[in-house]
Amino acid sequence: MLWYGMAPRPRRSQSARLSRSLKASRKRLVFDAQLFLDSVGLGRTVAKCRAGERIFSQGTPGTHVMYIREGGVKLTVVNTVGKEAVVEMLGPGDFFGVRCLSGRSVYTATATAIVPTTVLVIEKDEMIRVLHAEHEMSDRFIANIMARGARGEEALIDQLFNSSEKRLARILLLLARYGKPGQPQKVVPKVSQEMLAEMIGTTRSRVNFFMNKFRKLGFIRYNGEIHVNDSLLNVVLHD
Repeated sequence: MLWYGMAPRPRRSQSARLSRSLKASRKRLVFDAQLFLDSVGLGRTVAKCRAGERIFSQGTPGTHVMYIREGGVKLTVVNTVGKEAVVEMLGPGDFFGVRCLSGRSVYTATATAIVPTTVLVIEKDEMIRVLHAEHEMSDRFIANIMARGARGEEALIDQLFNSSEKRLARILLLLARYGKPGQPQKVVPKVSQEMLAEMIGTTRSRVNFFMNKFRKLGFIRYNGEIHVNDSLLNVVLHD
Protein backbone atom coordinates (compact mmCIF):
# COMPACT_ATOMS: atom_id res chain seq x y z
CA MET A 1 0.00 0.00 0.00
CA LEU A 2 1.24 3.51 -0.85
CA TRP A 3 1.03 6.41 1.54
CA TYR A 4 -0.91 9.34 0.10
CA GLY A 5 1.28 11.57 -2.09
CA MET A 6 4.27 9.20 -2.19
CA ALA A 7 5.65 7.82 -5.42
CA PRO A 8 6.79 4.21 -5.67
CA ARG A 9 10.50 3.61 -5.19
CA PRO A 10 12.36 2.60 -8.35
CA ARG A 11 13.68 -0.90 -8.43
CA ARG A 12 17.35 -1.40 -7.56
CA SER A 13 18.27 -2.16 -11.19
CA GLN A 14 16.44 0.96 -12.39
CA SER A 15 18.15 3.09 -9.72
CA ALA A 16 21.59 1.77 -10.72
CA ARG A 17 20.95 2.47 -14.39
CA LEU A 18 19.77 5.99 -13.55
CA SER A 19 22.90 6.62 -11.44
CA ARG A 20 25.17 5.41 -14.24
CA SER A 21 23.31 7.55 -16.74
CA LEU A 22 23.70 10.67 -14.57
CA LYS A 23 27.43 10.02 -14.10
CA ALA A 24 27.91 9.54 -17.83
CA SER A 25 26.03 12.76 -18.52
CA ARG A 26 28.26 14.67 -16.10
CA LYS A 27 31.38 13.27 -17.78
CA ARG A 28 30.10 14.31 -21.19
CA LEU A 29 29.42 17.83 -19.93
CA VAL A 30 32.88 18.43 -18.42
CA PHE A 31 34.65 21.16 -20.41
CA ASP A 32 38.37 20.88 -21.09
CA ALA A 33 39.87 24.25 -22.07
CA GLN A 34 43.11 22.72 -23.36
CA LEU A 35 41.20 20.22 -25.49
CA PHE A 36 39.15 23.08 -26.91
CA LEU A 37 42.34 24.96 -27.83
CA ASP A 38 44.04 21.85 -29.21
CA SER A 39 41.19 20.85 -31.51
CA VAL A 40 39.16 22.27 -34.37
CA GLY A 41 35.39 22.48 -34.45
CA LEU A 42 32.48 24.82 -34.88
CA GLY A 43 33.82 28.35 -35.23
CA ARG A 44 37.50 27.46 -34.96
CA THR A 45 40.15 26.42 -37.47
CA VAL A 46 43.94 26.03 -37.54
CA ALA A 47 46.29 28.21 -39.58
CA LYS A 48 49.96 27.48 -40.22
CA CYS A 49 52.04 30.58 -40.96
CA ARG A 50 55.50 30.92 -42.45
CA ALA A 51 58.12 33.10 -40.78
CA GLY A 52 57.43 36.67 -41.86
CA GLU A 53 53.85 35.93 -42.90
CA ARG A 54 51.25 38.51 -41.91
CA ILE A 55 48.34 37.07 -39.91
CA PHE A 56 46.21 40.21 -39.90
CA SER A 57 46.81 43.90 -40.56
CA GLN A 58 46.19 47.04 -38.56
CA GLY A 59 42.86 48.58 -39.57
CA THR A 60 41.31 45.40 -41.03
CA PRO A 61 37.98 44.10 -39.63
CA GLY A 62 38.42 42.39 -36.26
CA THR A 63 36.42 39.19 -36.66
CA HIS A 64 38.54 36.51 -34.97
CA VAL A 65 40.59 35.86 -31.84
CA MET A 66 43.82 33.90 -32.27
CA TYR A 67 45.61 31.51 -29.93
CA ILE A 68 49.26 30.59 -30.49
CA ARG A 69 49.90 26.85 -30.35
CA GLU A 70 53.48 26.92 -31.58
CA GLY A 71 55.92 29.63 -32.67
CA GLY A 72 55.96 33.35 -32.05
CA VAL A 73 54.15 36.49 -33.21
CA LYS A 74 55.09 40.15 -33.16
CA LEU A 75 52.54 42.96 -32.95
CA THR A 76 53.44 46.22 -34.67
CA VAL A 77 51.70 49.55 -35.14
CA VAL A 78 52.20 52.24 -37.76
CA ASN A 79 51.49 55.91 -37.10
CA THR A 80 50.04 58.45 -39.52
CA VAL A 81 53.45 59.31 -40.99
CA GLY A 82 54.32 55.67 -41.64
CA LYS A 83 56.68 55.00 -38.73
CA GLU A 84 56.44 51.42 -37.48
CA ALA A 85 57.06 50.21 -33.93
CA VAL A 86 57.08 46.74 -32.37
CA VAL A 87 54.74 46.86 -29.38
CA GLU A 88 54.68 43.24 -28.22
CA MET A 89 56.16 39.80 -28.81
CA LEU A 90 53.96 36.77 -28.10
CA GLY A 91 54.58 33.05 -27.76
CA PRO A 92 52.76 29.73 -27.24
CA GLY A 93 49.75 29.99 -24.97
CA ASP A 94 49.08 33.67 -25.78
CA PHE A 95 45.83 35.01 -27.22
CA PHE A 96 45.88 37.97 -29.58
CA GLY A 97 43.39 39.97 -31.64
CA VAL A 98 41.35 40.10 -28.43
CA ARG A 99 40.30 43.75 -28.64
CA CYS A 100 37.58 42.79 -31.10
CA LEU A 101 35.78 41.30 -28.07
CA SER A 102 35.51 44.75 -26.48
CA GLY A 103 33.60 46.21 -29.40
CA ARG A 104 36.55 47.28 -31.56
CA SER A 105 35.53 46.83 -35.18
CA VAL A 106 39.10 46.68 -36.49
CA TYR A 107 42.45 45.28 -35.37
CA THR A 108 44.60 47.97 -33.77
CA ALA A 109 47.93 46.34 -34.68
CA THR A 110 49.50 44.15 -37.33
CA ALA A 111 50.33 40.56 -36.33
CA THR A 112 53.23 38.84 -38.08
CA ALA A 113 54.76 35.40 -37.48
CA ILE A 114 58.43 35.70 -36.52
CA VAL A 115 59.06 31.95 -36.89
CA PRO A 116 56.96 29.12 -38.41
CA THR A 117 53.83 29.43 -36.29
CA THR A 118 50.60 27.51 -35.72
CA VAL A 119 47.58 29.45 -34.50
CA LEU A 120 44.03 28.49 -33.63
CA VAL A 121 41.65 30.95 -35.30
CA ILE A 122 38.44 31.38 -33.29
CA GLU A 123 35.43 33.26 -34.60
CA LYS A 124 34.49 36.21 -32.43
CA ASP A 125 30.97 34.92 -31.67
CA GLU A 126 32.28 31.47 -30.74
CA MET A 127 34.90 33.01 -28.43
CA ILE A 128 32.25 35.12 -26.71
CA ARG A 129 30.00 32.07 -26.33
CA VAL A 130 32.65 29.85 -24.74
CA LEU A 131 33.87 32.61 -22.42
CA HIS A 132 30.33 33.13 -21.14
CA ALA A 133 29.52 29.43 -20.89
CA GLU A 134 32.72 27.91 -19.52
CA HIS A 135 34.42 29.19 -16.36
CA GLU A 136 37.59 27.21 -17.05
CA MET A 137 38.01 28.96 -20.39
CA SER A 138 37.24 32.43 -19.05
CA ASP A 139 39.66 31.92 -16.14
CA ARG A 140 42.41 30.88 -18.52
CA PHE A 141 41.72 33.77 -20.89
CA ILE A 142 41.69 36.35 -18.09
CA ALA A 143 44.92 34.95 -16.63
CA ASN A 144 46.66 35.30 -19.99
CA ILE A 145 45.43 38.85 -20.53
CA MET A 146 46.56 39.82 -17.03
CA ALA A 147 49.99 38.29 -17.61
CA ARG A 148 50.34 40.26 -20.84
CA GLY A 149 49.29 43.42 -19.03
CA ALA A 150 51.96 42.80 -16.39
CA ARG A 151 54.58 42.30 -19.11
CA GLY A 152 53.47 45.55 -20.69
CA GLU A 153 53.89 47.43 -17.40
CA GLU A 154 57.34 45.90 -16.92
CA ALA A 155 58.31 46.91 -20.45
CA LEU A 156 57.19 50.50 -19.81
CA ILE A 157 59.17 50.67 -16.55
CA ASP A 158 62.11 49.13 -18.38
CA GLN A 159 61.89 51.80 -21.08
CA LEU A 160 61.63 54.65 -18.59
CA PHE A 161 64.29 53.69 -16.07
CA ASN A 162 66.73 51.14 -17.47
CA SER A 163 69.63 51.45 -19.88
CA SER A 164 69.41 50.11 -23.42
CA GLU A 165 71.84 47.35 -22.40
CA LYS A 166 69.44 46.11 -19.68
CA ARG A 167 66.47 46.44 -22.01
CA LEU A 168 68.21 44.31 -24.64
CA ALA A 169 69.11 41.64 -22.05
CA ARG A 170 65.50 41.53 -20.83
CA ILE A 171 64.11 41.18 -24.36
CA LEU A 172 66.54 38.36 -25.18
CA LEU A 173 65.55 36.51 -22.02
CA LEU A 174 61.86 36.90 -22.83
CA LEU A 175 62.33 35.75 -26.43
CA ALA A 176 64.35 32.73 -25.31
CA ARG A 177 61.32 31.49 -23.37
CA TYR A 178 59.29 30.98 -26.53
CA GLY A 179 58.75 27.24 -27.04
CA LYS A 180 56.60 24.53 -25.54
CA PRO A 181 54.86 25.67 -22.33
CA GLY A 182 56.96 24.76 -19.30
CA GLN A 183 59.99 23.90 -21.44
CA PRO A 184 62.02 27.05 -22.19
CA GLN A 185 64.05 26.49 -25.32
CA LYS A 186 66.73 29.12 -24.59
CA VAL A 187 66.98 29.90 -28.31
CA VAL A 188 65.95 33.30 -29.61
CA PRO A 189 63.71 33.22 -32.70
CA LYS A 190 65.34 34.64 -35.79
CA VAL A 191 64.85 38.35 -35.23
CA SER A 192 67.02 40.99 -36.80
CA GLN A 193 69.08 43.53 -34.89
CA GLU A 194 66.88 46.20 -36.48
CA MET A 195 63.82 44.62 -34.85
CA LEU A 196 65.57 44.37 -31.49
CA ALA A 197 66.52 48.04 -31.79
CA GLU A 198 62.89 48.97 -32.44
CA MET A 199 61.74 46.97 -29.44
CA ILE A 200 64.09 48.63 -26.96
CA GLY A 201 64.15 52.11 -28.48
CA THR A 202 67.76 52.41 -29.59
CA THR A 203 69.88 52.10 -32.73
CA ARG A 204 71.05 48.99 -34.54
CA SER A 205 74.68 49.92 -33.89
CA ARG A 206 74.06 49.97 -30.13
CA VAL A 207 72.34 46.57 -30.32
CA ASN A 208 75.30 45.19 -32.28
CA PHE A 209 77.72 46.57 -29.66
CA PHE A 210 75.86 44.97 -26.75
CA MET A 211 75.33 41.67 -28.58
CA ASN A 212 79.10 41.39 -29.12
CA LYS A 213 79.67 42.28 -25.47
CA PHE A 214 77.21 39.61 -24.30
CA ARG A 215 78.90 37.04 -26.54
CA LYS A 216 82.39 37.82 -25.24
CA LEU A 217 81.14 37.54 -21.64
CA GLY A 218 79.57 34.14 -22.38
CA PHE A 219 75.98 35.32 -21.84
CA ILE A 220 74.97 34.32 -25.37
CA ARG A 221 76.49 32.29 -28.19
CA TYR A 222 75.97 32.15 -31.92
CA ASN A 223 75.55 28.93 -33.87
CA GLY A 224 73.28 29.97 -36.70
CA GLU A 225 70.87 30.92 -33.90
CA ILE A 226 71.23 32.92 -30.71
CA HIS A 227 71.47 30.70 -27.63
CA VAL A 228 70.80 32.53 -24.37
CA ASN A 229 72.43 31.46 -21.11
CA ASP A 230 70.71 32.08 -17.78
CA SER A 231 73.76 34.14 -16.76
CA LEU A 232 72.39 36.96 -18.94
CA LEU A 233 69.98 37.60 -16.07
CA ASN A 234 72.95 39.15 -14.22
CA VAL A 235 72.79 42.10 -16.60
CA VAL A 236 69.14 42.71 -15.73
CA LEU A 237 69.66 42.38 -11.99
CA HIS A 238 72.89 44.40 -11.82
CA ASP A 239 72.45 48.01 -10.60
